[in-house]
Amino acid sequence: MARQKPLKLYRNIGIIAHIDAGKTTTTERVLYYTGKKHQIVDVHDTKDGKGSTTTDYLEQERKRGITIQSAAVSTEWKGHQINVIDTPGHVDFTIEVNRSLRVLDGAVVVFDGVAGVEPQTETNWRLADQYNVPRMCYVNKMDRIGANFKHCVDGIRNRLGANAVLCQVPLGSHDEFIGMADLIAGLGYIWQGDDKDSKWESVPLDQVADHPKVKAFQSAADKEWVANLAALREQSIETAVEMDDDAMDAYLTSGEIPSLEKLKECIRKGCVAGKLVPVFCGSSYRNKGVQQLLDGVIDYMPFPGENGGISMVDEDGHVIGEQEVTDDAPVRALAFKVINDQFGTLTFTRIYSGVIKKGDTLQNVTRGKKERIGRIVEVQANATKEIDEVRAGDICAFVSLKETETGDSLTDPGHPVLLERMRFPDPVISVSVEPKSRNDVDKMSTALYKMVKADPSLKLEVDKETGQTVLKGMGELHLEITIDRMRTELGVDANMGKPKVSFREAFGNTVEHTYTHKKQSGGSGQFAEVKMIFEPGEPGSGVVFSDEIVGGRVPREYIPAVQHAIEVESRQGQVAGYEVLDFKARLVDGKYHDVDSSALAFEIAARQCFREAQRMSKPKLLEPIMSLEVVTEADYLGDIIGDVNRRRGSVSDQGQKGPQAFVQGFVPLAEMFGYINFLRSATSGRGTFTMIFDHYEEVPANLVDKLMEKEAK
Repeated sequence: MARQKPLKLYRNIGIIAHIDAGKTTTTERVLYYTGKKHQIVDVHDTKDGKGSTTTDYLEQERKRGITIQSAAVSTEWKGHQINVIDTPGHVDFTIEVNRSLRVLDGAVVVFDGVAGVEPQTETNWRLADQYNVPRMCYVNKMDRIGANFKHCVDGIRNRLGANAVLCQVPLGSHDEFIGMADLIAGLGYIWQGDDKDSKWESVPLDQVADHPKVKAFQSAADKEWVANLAALREQSIETAVEMDDDAMDAYLTSGEIPSLEKLKECIRKGCVAGKLVPVFCGSSYRNKGVQQLLDGVIDYMPFPGENGGISMVDEDGHVIGEQEVTDDAPVRALAFKVINDQFGTLTFTRIYSGVIKKGDTLQNVTRGKKERIGRIVEVQANATKEIDEVRAGDICAFVSLKETETGDSLTDPGHPVLLERMRFPDPVISVSVEPKSRNDVDKMSTALYKMVKADPSLKLEVDKETGQTVLKGMGELHLEITIDRMRTELGVDANMGKPKVSFREAFGNTVEHTYTHKKQSGGSGQFAEVKMIFEPGEPGSGVVFSDEIVGGRVPREYIPAVQHAIEVESRQGQVAGYEVLDFKARLVDGKYHDVDSSALAFEIAARQCFREAQRMSKPKLLEPIMSLEVVTEADYLGDIIGDVNRRRGSVSDQGQKGPQAFVQGFVPLAEMFGYINFLRSATSGRGTFTMIFDHYEEVPANLVDKLMEKEAK
């Protein structure tokens, strides 16, 4: 079957933002205005559990009014197919944004018009930088009290470092938000009402100031935007033409404004190359601006492959080439998400090249296994529609793949190649998990394995000392929801223990130590001596092994055994059994015996040398330090700051975000359990907070025993 739509008419986009900026509300409007659904459901109407938005269909999402897992939907707008992924904004679920951005061609970054750039927006922006994803900005909630478009744009330019081109500016704000001025088209769009089917009138830009609704503006800031429309349009045009030498020359020489098509072409060129970020505005909840945003997606977001294909890598992750997005090439696809439920496994996959049909066999290059493609489905949030084939540029799901996990490369068996890997964050918090009854032990293990397979930011371990099953994740909410989803999706009840912190250890001082391993008990013996220097490294430097043997004091064939021993032993330190970070291990001397020495003997010697040297170095215990931002009313600031200090934290900044006040600082994770309960009671339920892992820091010596005691309980 031939391709139904040219690749140029596809857009694969994600909607990303900080929590509560309006991503899901915007997605609902997109589906309504593109004719995909005929009724709008608002997020605040789902908490009774009776209804749900299209993309927030999980029971946990409806109850909490937040997005927990990314959901894909497909729709059409003006002849273009738009595949949209609505992503979570909560820091605990950053993995969902991470893996979505990995396979998307563009992203719409949604901003709360009052709060502007928020912490999770910055995290998501950095992820988009990492994966080279072109972006456009949508300043939402312009109808809210305190909405400040300038504050938001300044944040985009200064905090995110983006070269923002204003495609739209708002006409009015709060109760007087009536529409927006399109600086590129030279038109003002003024809505007749807030209804979802309300029409708007298009007014030439030079006549906007004379419109009765605009004349009635009370706010000086809103009047100023209108007064500056001509100058703002000029600035946007200048920024746009800088992307095209011919357009720039013509504009500078004759002063003639390029045609609308040429302007859009220039902005698109800059956006796809990552040099420009178009900025739009509106109020999704009040049904203003979503249609114009969709036009912007078609005008400025890249089609699959327009900003390059996907890198192919060797086993060490080094780039060895690039696969273009085309049907006329061997199949290359990336599995970016796995969902498990009672009915089986759905493996979400982005096709980069080739054509995949039902019944085809693909090679899972990551795991060296073959996978037969039984059923292929197009996903509409929690609904699926069977299809017979998928082509380059498509996002689909394969049903019941047995071996494939998140991040795996699926290719034509005759042309196997690894695609660029995803990068996942390390878990920072762990809890013990126990079955509700003894009969559920096996069921719980299977369910936990499925959850971990679906979410790479979860890790599962068995504590060697206690025998407990330990689940590690990104935060309390992340772990709580994982256990809850096991109940609702897989029918397995489990009890969650008290959260534990992932501490780390480090060398306190440089230590030079010699260890001799000697064993003689009949027959051939064991002998190895190593002299090593262990030096503390810079934060983030990792474990570095340096072979400094001269003159064959330790034979070459035994040195890998020494290196392996250090790498393995560093996973369990001598203070409390936590991983040892950031040190350099220098093998400077040693002795061997022609008969009794072996790789095993040198491995044992190196292990013991490491253990004794770490104990001698006055080792440090390190704890995760979180970057904290609290947003609340100014009246509660004193209590918030006092509490941060009580939790061994430090305040780095405070100020205003619209009518709200904020406090930023750094606090040890060990002191933050149950913080939401304190915040709710201290702020009468009005405060919100965001917490992101920042770095590891030494635990004060007088608190080590106390913290270890607390962890052991």
